[in-house]
Amino acid sequence: MKTENSKNIIIVGGGPAGMMAAIELSKTHKVSLFEKGKTLGRKFLVAGKGGFNLSNSLIDKELSSKYTPNYLFTNILKSFDSKATVTWLEELGIPTYVGSSGRIFPEKGIKPIEVLNALKQRMIKQNVSIYLEHEMIDFNKSSITFNNKTSKFSKEFDTCIFALGGASWSITGSDGLWTHLMQKNNIKTSTFEPSNCGIIVNYNNKPIAQHIGTPLKNIRITFQDKIVKGEAVISTYGLEGNAIYPLANAIGTLLKKGQTTISIDLKPFNTEKELISKLTSTTQPKNYGYVYNLNKAQIALIKSFTDKETYINPIRFVKALKRLAIPIEGLRPIEEAISTTGGVPLEELNADLSLKKIPNIFIAGEMFDWDTITGGFLLQGCFATGYFVAKHIN
Repeated sequence: MKTENSKNIIIVGGGPAGMMAAIELSKTHKVSLFEKGKTLGRKFLVAGKGGFNLSNSLIDKELSSKYTPNYLFTNILKSFDSKATVTWLEELGIPTYVGSSGRIFPEKGIKPIEVLNALKQRMIKQNVSIYLEHEMIDFNKSSITFNNKTSKFSKEFDTCIFALGGASWSITGSDGLWTHLMQKNNIKTSTFEPSNCGIIVNYNNKPIAQHIGTPLKNIRITFQDKIVKGEAVISTYGLEGNAIYPLANAIGTLLKKGQTTISIDLKPFNTEKELISKLTSTTQPKNYGYVYNLNKAQIALIKSFTDKETYINPIRFVKALKRLAIPIEGLRPIEEAISTTGGVPLEELNADLSLKKIPNIFIAGEMFDWDTITGGFLLQGCFATGYFVAKHIN
């Protein structure tokens, strides 16, 4: 219920964080939501085409451990965790279920556009004023200037939330071009970097190049102190998939100092000793596939990144099977990344995600410097930050 103490709140950005904040704040305040695109939630819909996981069933420390910086998200997720997301979606008329991987999906038959429409209808029901094709071109501590293609105008606010997104998938409006407006207001920004993206590997004249599109299932990848189990897909440029994406940001950091490598364990459920015990005095390279149940792509991968002496020596072959070093030449472009790091650095933010220099402006969603992995955690993070800033404004 709106009262005489209700605030005039502007939210800029119609993605999941902005819509969450609008729904929560419009219960007690006058809320206007501005989106520069023709529709709300464009990246939300694009993400839904690849398997629409809305959150992940992990809770407490297991959930917050998937986020960097951990200390910040431990606090944010206490306000709105995966259980809260499920309850919130049910209240919006979107029942969910937990998949075998722990990801939370809308019930079968519910399409991404239906979830988006449920969010829109709740905002409309709560009298959120929604303005499409309105691009922010300037702001200060009390007003924002918009361009709606026919005119420019300024709108005053008591409190504002920026939920402008990161810098990947620019076709959806998430282009990171807002950073110059921050800098104009003396707010530092850090360079956007790709996260959750594929890695570039040189396949020139290597046997593995014949196996483009083949998945490498049930593998374990190690990079520095990070270990990820899952699947990688052999692509035209290198490797992609859920065993690769969580390592991308750390790999990118080290790549700035020169070429680096990852280590792939093609048999993570067997020790080196167990694999060696399967060898006989007559084991030949032509029998490796049979002895270790390897497919042609796995054999080709080992051939591509070992020398002939390693391949023909059974003991050395086993060591390569457990610790195959793959040189990495780069990351895929930021445009192809599922998410990004960078944007507004934490040093510019108070603990409640308001700007230190303009404390009645809050930041939510992907536009400040945090990171997580795929599997429902990205959307959960956006929902949670939107709720978190709304809670502090309330």
